[in-house]
Amino acid sequence: MAILITKCLISVLIAVFLLSSSTIASSETPFIVAHKKATLNKLKSGAERISVSIDIYNQGSATAYDVSLTDDSWSQDVFDIATANTSMSWDRLDAGALLSHSFELESKVKTQFYGAPAVITFRVPTKAALQEAYSTPILPLDILAERLPEKKFEWVKIVSKIWVLNISDLHCGSVHIPGCKPI
Repeated sequence: MAILITKCLISVLIAVFLLSSSTIASSETPFIVAHKKATLNKLKSGAERISVSIDIYNQGSATAYDVSLTDDSWSQDVFDIATANTSMSWDRLDAGALLSHSFELESKVKTQFYGAPAVITFRVPTKAALQEAYSTPILPLDILAERLPEKKFEWVKIVSKIWVLNISDLHCGSVHIPGCKPI
């Protein structure tokens, strides 16, 4: 009896899910997805430049109007605006389209910075109120921190040795990685 009730409950839940997802899929609305990324570049002057870019995608099936981007998470005590502006506006973002905005900041303060997501507001013709979306947050930035040099060429050397060994040992079919046993 309990198994029968469980099966009926599961089938009702599946039916409700399918009906609700088809209703959501058929609605003509924009769906905004935004990705925010920041990179650090140390300057010779002892400051650090932060390059920020925000990509805004409309994954929905309708155009978003009066799109506005605001990124006010950069404290004026720590950052100076080097290029562009932290806010931007566009008339529209068509379905399936992409908008990008970039700006640069400079900092002379050594700190670890946790940035908040950028805020995107937009208007949907069928709704009176402005809609809001948020970008992804950035990873913490260690501004003016001592960084160990990366060994980027170590992997190039290893990959080239694997490639050369693989070509010369084609008859064998084994992979040799320096410092490891053959696979």
